[in-house]
Amino acid sequence: MERFGTLSFGHYGPLGGGRQLTAGDSLHQAIDLAQGMDDLGVNGISFRVHHFARQQAAPMPLLAAIAAKTERIEMGTGVIDMRYENPLYLAEEAAAVDLISDGRLALGVSRGSPETVVRGYEAFGYTAEDPRGADLAREHFDLFWRAIGGEGLAERDSNSPFGGGTGMQQIEPQSAGLRSRIWWGAGSRDTAEWAGRTGLNLMSSTLVTEADGRPFDILQAEQIDRFRAAWTEAGHPGTPRVSVSRSVFPITTAEDELYFGHSQEGDGIGYIDGFRSTFGKTYAAAPDVLIEQLRQDAAVMSADTLMLTIPSQLGVAFNLHLVESFAKHVAPALGWKPNTEPSVRLQAI
Repeated sequence: MERFGTLSFGHYGPLGGGRQLTAGDSLHQAIDLAQGMDDLGVNGISFRVHHFARQQAAPMPLLAAIAAKTERIEMGTGVIDMRYENPLYLAEEAAAVDLISDGRLALGVSRGSPETVVRGYEAFGYTAEDPRGADLAREHFDLFWRAIGGEGLAERDSNSPFGGGTGMQQIEPQSAGLRSRIWWGAGSRDTAEWAGRTGLNLMSSTLVTEADGRPFDILQAEQIDRFRAAWTEAGHPGTPRVSVSRSVFPITTAEDELYFGHSQEGDGIGYIDGFRSTFGKTYAAAPDVLIEQLRQDAAVMSADTLMLTIPSQLGVAFNLHLVESFAKHVAPALGWKPNTEPSVRLQAI
């Protein structure tokens, strides 16, 4: 584990006791949290994207604000649902955020997870033959991938008063190297292999759509191995990055014990999108215990990046406390060095 960051579900709404977390509160707190994490040397902050829900639905303005107020931390998504996206508009936005951040965008995309509405992407104007919309997501991604690669996609107007010309025009702006900072969220071995062949980084999901009796971390580590093998077989240069997500809560105070002392859970089995799936466990313990537990997690040890799912509704101060506890007492024993060190910053770009 070379890097770690956070993955926020970004929920807002009633908190109980008459308290309310508004959408504006959630956005401003996310920016404040990113600044605090940047000061700590944490490597990344990512946000789940869901439509028709009280969560982050339009991440680009948020990522741009974070980019403008931080220096080192990567900012990204886990994941943008490509069924809902205009591919060329997303390509323009992604390039702009990447340029604002000086190449710190870590954009996770995929078909996305189930939403709170039926075929919500049709309300956005997109239709699909596949009832799950997987074909639509891949179609949109293909155009997005071509666009950020600089392919000409629209014929120039020779009569245009703004320059004219002939041939095909690429979208603008373009950001050099943006393709190397795109991640695909994969829940299956087949999807992970496709991502490797395509030349994407792998954002391994919080679940795998297999359930054969083996532990979640073993299934996920196999997925990572297949991804890397597919990358190598395709002949892509360099080394792809891999992230996994875990709920990890270092218990260092009485408040931590109150919130998470009874949160230790084993792997779960359930159905999602009609697939029998395995879900990862929750880790909540004293730092020395967490170190040993995470060392035994095959996928965490195989990935270069661990994303901690955080309880964003508990506020900036408490989440910074959790992140700082992990940074001080757990992460160094797993191989992590803070992003404030120049050598680490250079490796991340």
